[in-house]
Amino acid sequence: MAQKDKVHKITLIPGDGIGPEVTSAARKVLAASGVIIDWEIVDAGAGALQKYGTTLPDETVESIKKNKVALKGPLTTPIGEGFKSVNVQLRKTLDLYANIRPVRSALGITFQHKPIDMVIFRENTEDLYAGLEYEIAPGVAQSLKIITEKASTRIARAAFEWATQNKRKMVHAVHKANIMKKSDGLFLESVRKVAAEYPQITYKEIIVDNCAMQMVMRPEQFDVVVLGNLYGDIISDLAAGLVGGLGVVPGANIGDEIAIFESVHGSAPDIAGKGVANPIATILSANIMLRHIGEGKAADKIQAALVLFLAEKKHLTPDLGGHSTTDELVDGLIEKIKMLR
Repeated sequence: MAQKDKVHKITLIPGDGIGPEVTSAARKVLAASGVIIDWEIVDAGAGALQKYGTTLPDETVESIKKNKVALKGPLTTPIGEGFKSVNVQLRKTLDLYANIRPVRSALGITFQHKPIDMVIFRENTEDLYAGLEYEIAPGVAQSLKIITEKASTRIARAAFEWATQNKRKMVHAVHKANIMKKSDGLFLESVRKVAAEYPQITYKEIIVDNCAMQMVMRPEQFDVVVLGNLYGDIISDLAAGLVGGLGVVPGANIGDEIAIFESVHGSAPDIAGKGVANPIATILSANIMLRHIGEGKAADKIQAALVLFLAEKKHLTPDLGGHSTTDELVDGLIEKIKMLR
C-alpha cells in the first residue's frame, strides 16, 4: 500500500517523440498502485525549443530544483550547431553524478544464459563526455579525457553504499588502466580506497574489453559494476541487450539532493503517435522513483505485477514480439496490479 494520504510533488518532463505516450502510461500505472502524485508538468527538448527558443527552459530547471524529484521522457536534441544534449545539461547543471541502471532478466525475458541481476553505476559528469574537443591542426582533432579523484570517489561510494544497503556481495570496477595509466589509473586508485572501507564486499577489477566479452559469455558473474562515463555508456547498453533491450531497462540519474528518473531509450520519432511504444522501461524507471520517495510497497506491487504480466506473454508491444498497443499493455498490467491488492 502507498503511504496513507501522502501527496508527492514531482516534476514531469513528458519529452519528445514517444515521450508523452510512455510517461502517460507510467502515470496510469503509478496511480493504479495507490500512490498519490501531484505532477508539475514542464518542457524540455525539441518541443521546448519551438515554444521557448531553448531546449532547457529556466522554468524546467527551477521546477526540478524545487521538487528534488523528476520523471522524464526521452528527449530529442535538434541536429545542428550550438545545441547541446539536454540530458548532459541536466546532469551537469544539477550535479547528477550517478547514472544507475538495474539490469534484470527476472521480468520473464531471458536468453541462453543464467538469470541476470546486476546494477551498473556509471559516473555521469566527466570523462570524454566533458565535451572538451579541439581541432589542433587541419585534419587533427583532440578530445580530452578528464578524470578526477572527487568524481571517481563519489561514484565508487555510491556503488558500495548501494551494495551494502541491498545486501549485494560483489563490486567490479571496469577500467583500461593498462593503457591509460594516469586517467584510468586515478579512477582505479580512487575506487580501491573506497573498497577498503567495505571489507564485507568482494572487490574485483576488470579491463573494459574483457568485461564486454565476459558480460556476453557469463553475465551472471556480475553483481554491482562501477565505471567511468564512456565505458558505462557502452557497457550498460550491452547489458540491456542481454535482457530484452532498452525497452525493458530503467534508469536513474542521482545526485546528493536531486534525482531524475528516465528510460534510456530514444524518442523514437518513427513510431511516435502510433500507439505502439513500449512503456515498460519508463514504468520501471518510475518504480525506482517510488522506492526513492519511500513508496517501496507500491513499487513491490508493480514489480510483482510486471512479472505476472510478462510471464503470460500477452498484450506485448511489437518490439517485444507482440501485436498490442501501448494502452492494451498498460491495461493488462493494471489488471495484474488490481489482482495483487
